[in-house]
Amino acid sequence: MPQVTAVCRVERLLPDSGTIGVTAIDKRPVDGPVRVRPLGLRADVQADRKHHGGEDQAVYAYADEDAAYFAGALDREVPPGLFGENLRTSGVDVTGAVTGERWHVGESLVLEVTIPRIPCGTFQRRMGIAGWVRRFAEEGRPGAYLRVVRSGPVSAGDTVEVRDRPDHGVTIGELFAGLSAERARTVLDAGRPVPPKLQVLLTKALARG
Repeated sequence: MPQVTAVCRVERLLPDSGTIGVTAIDKRPVDGPVRVRPLGLRADVQADRKHHGGEDQAVYAYADEDAAYFAGALDREVPPGLFGENLRTSGVDVTGAVTGERWHVGESLVLEVTIPRIPCGTFQRRMGIAGWVRRFAEEGRPGAYLRVVRSGPVSAGDTVEVRDRPDHGVTIGELFAGLSAERARTVLDAGRPVPPKLQVLLTKALARG
């Protein structure tokens, strides 16, 4: 049964040599239910709000299966929250999730898949691995951002059920790899609302022709 295996939020802001000066990529699992609202988990924060957070990136989900892959490749543990994720999942094909599909989590929370996570220099410094941005990108296991359709609590052990999936079929993996103009038009022609952050990726794909 697809489920949430860990719920993570920031433990503390850590010093970072980037322009912001701190990073919130220090997420740790928490016990019990956490309320999820349009801007994310209660008591969670983002240090660089220009590039992270907001309604289109309210929640970041990463799969246990992809974390296990990186644990093997890096020969180190990848515990929940290390990549800055809020939700660690099991049995959910996060890379194969279709942008716009809706996840019903637990009894009342509804989330909608928006865009993939794009690795940045802050993430690389947090991992302490030279060339990490390129390596993470090349592996094609980015995890997915989600917006909040209906607020509600989330706890480890909550089930995840996909109840609505757009017919266009464009996945997080495709968005991360770079869409063709044709595939971008497929999303736009589907007749569904397009979140602003997704619109940016589609516009870039159309510009590439």
